[in-house]
Amino acid sequence: MHVVVPFAAADPKTRLESLLTPAERSRLARAMLADVVETVVETGHEVVIVSTTPLETTALDLEGHVLESISVEVDERSLSDAVNARLPGGDEREQDADIQNGERDAVAVVMADLALATTDALERLFGADGDVVVAPGRGGGTNALVVRHPEFRVDYHGASYLDHCETATAVDATLETLDSFRLGTDVDEPEDLVEVLVHGSASNRTLTCLRRLGFELERSSGRVGIARATPSSS
Repeated sequence: MHVVVPFAAADPKTRLESLLTPAERSRLARAMLADVVETVVETGHEVVIVSTTPLETTALDLEGHVLESISVEVDERSLSDAVNARLPGGDEREQDADIQNGERDAVAVVMADLALATTDALERLFGADGDVVVAPGRGGGTNALVVRHPEFRVDYHGASYLDHCETATAVDATLETLDSFRLGTDVDEPEDLVEVLVHGSASNRTLTCLRRLGFELERSSGRVGIARATPSSS
């Protein structure tokens, strides 16, 4: 199975600009990318990072065995176009190489901001039956999916989960939805940082990054929020 991780390298996480400077957003985005890539590699799969600009993987603070299992492809097209080119039947795939034992190889797409993803959650995704397996995000988005059907194509605009369900039906592909908190939690909005501070593990780079930037849980109101102290220089 090919695992594609799209990454917006140039100006990531613009919806966090009320909290973070451009440099801090880039730092956080790369921490999340490293967490996602390492977790995918731990499931035994290699990763292709599809980046909007050149990306130096040695700057991601990854172990050598992880670096050996990842590659970077630069693609300036929109997210949907870049992903579709790499799905079964897409124009970036070597068709002969995609056929194994008479069947076309599957492609998984995992978003780079799933900071809480675990190997267990990803193995459930990769091992699920269905021509199309979707792990939806909050608000109707699509955070991860596996595609085995050569006619299925993605469209990440709007309520993409609903669109992908309709597309799977239209091409007569079997569909499975994976209900997963870990894969359903992407980090886009300020309130999403709460989930990382609550559920992130001690080894989680994203959690470490947020703490070094001075973020902590704010428990003074009825609902847990975030507060920011003076960022650490470390």
